[in-house]
This record gives sequence, structure tokens and C-alpha cells, in this order.
Amino acid sequence: MLGLVSEKTIALVTGANKGIGYEIAVGLTALGWSVGVGARDEHRGADAVAKLRAAGADAFAVPLDVTDDESVSAAVRLVEERAGRLDVLINNAGVAGGWPEEPSTVDLETVRRLVETNVMGVIRVTNAMLPLLRRSAHPRIVNQSSHVSSLTLQTAPGVDLGGISGAYAPTKTFLNAVTIQYAKELSGTNILINNACPGYVATDLNGFSGTRTPEQGAAIAVRLATLPDDGPTGQMFDDSGVVPW
Repeated sequence: MLGLVSEKTIALVTGANKGIGYEIAVGLTALGWSVGVGARDEHRGADAVAKLRAAGADAFAVPLDVTDDESVSAAVRLVEERAGRLDVLINNAGVAGGWPEEPSTVDLETVRRLVETNVMGVIRVTNAMLPLLRRSAHPRIVNQSSHVSSLTLQTAPGVDLGGISGAYAPTKTFLNAVTIQYAKELSGTNILINNACPGYVATDLNGFSGTRTPEQGAAIAVRLATLPDDGPTGQMFDDSGVVPW
């Protein structure tokens, strides 16, 4: 298997069995890449891979719970055995709390659960995959953030980001801060790391209330995954360009 895929770009997308993550996988496989479909539910992951393969895509299942050390370690072994390296990591898996959700009444267990997935999960997967990414000639990391993460937008008069978010929005702001620190650490390497804002996409994360399709939401992550070697790092982008921190 290693010989068959070594000439292809190898990507891993977490939370890729549905929604934006699935469409990111669609977009990357359309480039001729071999894409690992990370999914906490092994059966749903297998179904997503079957659907991609039926359309002619090169996809493989990666059972992956970003909150579990053993699951992440197993995913690293799977990617290494299959390809020997990783070219692109897209940290897409995420969970949301209630909305609106006031910080004065938010359940602390909800906050912990969101931080564990949206922040610690990204750190856990990124750190585990970094040795494989360092073997790539053009490594890229894309973290799925949100416009609600932006402190600039949150405090700008007249900007409506959907009400108060006592848990979800702060976890994405936390993720932004983590991404900046990774960019500083990796500044002397060829690894580019950026955050993507997909916009208000209709997914089960928001009860399908969004105004954009998952395919539209996936476009910016695909773009950041394909940045040239002299592309930006340590920034946040949407379809229109740079999003302020």
C-alpha cells in the first residue's frame, strides 16, 4: 500500500463523515489526493468512505476520537502504515453547546466538553501527527475556527454574530490563540498553519439553521490546504480573505 500512495498528497480530515468535514474530503479527493476520513463513529466513517469511493475518490477510513489518546495514537499508526507521512492535517472535528448561552448560567460540564474537543482535541491530534507532517515536503495544518471566535468582530458595533455564546465561541477564540502559538513555534519550518472560517453553514451543529451549504463552507479549508510554500501562516481566513483576531 505504501508504494501505491507515496506519490499522492496524503491528507487527514477529522470529523469528516458528514457536513463540512465530508465536503472538505470531497474537495481534496477531487484534486487527486488520498484522504483519510476521520470519524469517531467507525460505521459512519466507513459509510462516508464508501460513498466517496463510489464517486471515484481515493479515500480511506480513520477511526478517530479526538478526545481519546489511544484512538489518536491508533490513527497515527494507521496513517504511517498506509503512507509513511502526512501532508495535510485538517482539524475539523468540533462540538457546540447551546445557543444562545449566557456565561452566567452555562453548565461547566458543557464548557469542559467543548474545550476537550474544540481545543484539546486539536492539540492532541496535531502533536501526534507532527512527526508525520515533518516528513512532508509541503506540510499544511488547517484548524476549523469560526467568525464568532474573533474578538474584533465580537466587539464591533453593529456586527451580529447570533447572540451570546458562553461556551462555543470562547473555545474557538481559545483555538485561535493556540494556532498563533503553533505558528510561532513552527516559523522556522516548512509547516504552514492557519484557521478557517466556513461561515454560517447549515449542519447538525446548528440544527441546520445556517444559510450556506457544507460545500460552500468547505471551500476555505480546501484553499488553505493547498497554499503555496510562500503562503501565509498563523492567520485566520474566510472566503473573502483575512479575518481579524
